Amino acid sequence: MQIERLTNDSFGTIQKDLLKRSTESYPDQERAVAEILQNVHDKGDQAVFGYEEAFDHCLLDASTIRVTEEEEKEAYSQVDPELAETIRRSARRIRAFHEHERQESWFMTEDNGMVLGQRVTPLEHAGIYVPGGKAAYPSTVLMNAIPAQVAGVPHIVMCTPPGRDGKVTPTTLVAAKEAGVHEIYKIGGAQAIAAMAYGTESVPKADKITGPGNIYVALAKRAVYGHVSIDSVAGPSEVTVLADETADARYVAADLLSQAEHDELASPILVTTSEQLAGEVEAAIEGFLKQLSRKEIMEASLQNFGHILIADSLDQAIQAVNEIAPEHLEIETKDAFLTMTRIKNAGAIFIGPYSSEPLGDYFAGPNHVLPTNGTAKFFSALSVDDFTKKSSIIYSSKEALAPLHQDIIRFAEAERLTAHANAIKVRFEEEDQ
Repeated sequence: MQIERLTNDSFGTIQKDLLKRSTESYPDQERAVAEILQNVHDKGDQAVFGYEEAFDHCLLDASTIRVTEEEEKEAYSQVDPELAETIRRSARRIRAFHEHERQESWFMTEDNGMVLGQRVTPLEHAGIYVPGGKAAYPSTVLMNAIPAQVAGVPHIVMCTPPGRDGKVTPTTLVAAKEAGVHEIYKIGGAQAIAAMAYGTESVPKADKITGPGNIYVALAKRAVYGHVSIDSVAGPSEVTVLADETADARYVAADLLSQAEHDELASPILVTTSEQLAGEVEAAIEGFLKQLSRKEIMEASLQNFGHILIADSLDQAIQAVNEIAPEHLEIETKDAFLTMTRIKNAGAIFIGPYSSEPLGDYFAGPNHVLPTNGTAKFFSALSVDDFTKKSSIIYSSKEALAPLHQDIIRFAEAERLTAHANAIKVRFEEEDQ
């Protein structure tokens, strides 16, 4: 990682580097995804089975594409009972947090008898994508499925890629069962997004698709938006640590590396007011790299998208953080809670030396599906709200409409919408003669 002074020039360079990770930077993959989406749209299961054979090296048909109850039971027998219990404990914490996000329908009655309100109802069909194949991500299952379950979605479908043996990773299946997923399909990549977006003979169409994936998954989600809703177009993981001289250099270094190991495109950034801390963090990173696995991935992440920025003041550091709008923000300053009140843009904020980002990934309870690539300026963490919709409720009697009707007519005529005006006029023809 490079240590550099935080200036307009250095910060501009960083922002340009981060934008290189955007889904706008992959035209070849975008064309490949468009072809996959069109084929699945036109040919349904036939295209899905072909892509699974080509990409996941797995032969599937209509009788084997869906995970069976027997496969779910087998998964429990293959997962360490202590890990299964850890998954349950995590699920309970995530569910408890998201229960606080639930919104109820509400109504208000005006003195004239007009009733106004908002009806909150769950989506009918939620589609969840969970990466798989070489690795297992049970935490991703929990974070996507549980908000949908809490919202009351009656039909939660999950797609995840199988191994060459046609099996789904056992921990993924256990997590899906604990999170209340109703159907699981052995499909990965862009073809899974297409199947949930358009529906096939085997896979039901979703109303909304959530969950992370590689660049092909991200591009597919962006392309099908409009046919279905999506959570966001997620980019590579990122963490920014905002620290002063009171921070522990080893803690900071460890947390930066915890994100760097995700992906060569991950972005670990330290913004600090302490030149001494910057040097200590750099040394601690070098020490940890000698001990940890995934060293090559971390080194690539640090070299391409890792930065240590020394700010002249805490004010300047906070301003930089708000511009970065990181997915994960850790605050390790003397008065971390006060600093937190000045943060405007961040997906999740971790306060103090013992609120390490992996706590949020697995066990704290708040969702770890977060906005990336600066989109925390206008997007939020995945929540129960993502799986509900709101309908406005309006009731009026003639008595309640009467004092308003001339204003409505005047508005409509100002916009030259004579039929709008007429719809009100006909109700008061006798009174207005």
